[in-house]
Amino acid sequence: MQYSEKISLIARLIKESTKTIALTGAGISTESGIPDYRSPGTGLWEKHDPAKTASLSALRRDPAGFYSTNLKRWIEFNSAKPNIAHYALAHLEKINLLLGVITQNIDSLHVRAGSTRVWEVHGHLRTCQCSECRERYPFEELTKRFNEGENPPLCSLCSGVLRPDVVLFEDKMSEAFYQASQVISGCQLMLVVGSSLTVYPVAGLPGVARQLVIINRTPTQWDEEATVLVNESAGKVMRDVLAELGAEIPELNKF
Repeated sequence: MQYSEKISLIARLIKESTKTIALTGAGISTESGIPDYRSPGTGLWEKHDPAKTASLSALRRDPAGFYSTNLKRWIEFNSAKPNIAHYALAHLEKINLLLGVITQNIDSLHVRAGSTRVWEVHGHLRTCQCSECRERYPFEELTKRFNEGENPPLCSLCSGVLRPDVVLFEDKMSEAFYQASQVISGCQLMLVVGSSLTVYPVAGLPGVARQLVIINRTPTQWDEEATVLVNESAGKVMRDVLAELGAEIPELNKF
């Protein structure tokens, strides 16, 4: 099937579906300047073993080392801006062609792009909390303390170590994941955008959908099950899908 035929089919599937949900991963944010995790030579996990550096035990064992290793990267996530694909999904929700977005990303780019129904199954970097008393703070408070030389950043109330509201390795899954697992019941069409579909339990969610569209640069384990498979950048495909739907938006003129 030619690329143009795939775009036409994706647009038709979206128009015909009464319950469409997007599932996104690191690949949707690479065009915002955020490296993904597994790409050869550039993947974040090639530089650090996340099970050792971004885990609950790492935070407990050496909180200063945990922040020295991870915080700079997370601050960069928070300075990134949404790209075409984020705006496109937000617009599909706005015009009632998409129920919402389940995302593995912690970068908040879907929220910044205007999506209102977002299940951030691995958490986000907008807030943090005390590991002891659970008092919550804006994430900026954590970074402010770190930049002022407080490593690890501590709670003002009990001096417990602050931690970001993200799902670390060894953490239990977030409440958002369980909500997403319920929301996808009866999903007619799932748009997988920029996910390698390798991290469980999220990687099992496509099995619930009646039809599957996968937009990802590299192969996934679900490719053979997809009605449409496009190995292209998320931004290019989503721009073309919106054009095919006659739903182009002003935000796309930025790119």
